[in-house]
Amino acid sequence: MKKEEIKELSTQDLKERLEQARKDYLQQKINHAISPIDNPAKITHDRKMIARIKTELRQRELNNK
Repeated sequence: MKKEEIKELSTQDLKERLEQARKDYLQQKINHAISPIDNPAKITHDRKMIARIKTELRQRELNNK
């Protein structure tokens, strides 16, 4: 998902995607610790996606005040 796509989503959708992304990220980290996964770069990608979503949510919060 790109930055422009994130901006188009509603706040509720972003919160739901953030929760799901966090679950996926933690599960991948656990799986990778037990046995190496095929694409470890996916862990980094997911972490950056979480940061993008959190940044957009924070920006919306500041704009509403």
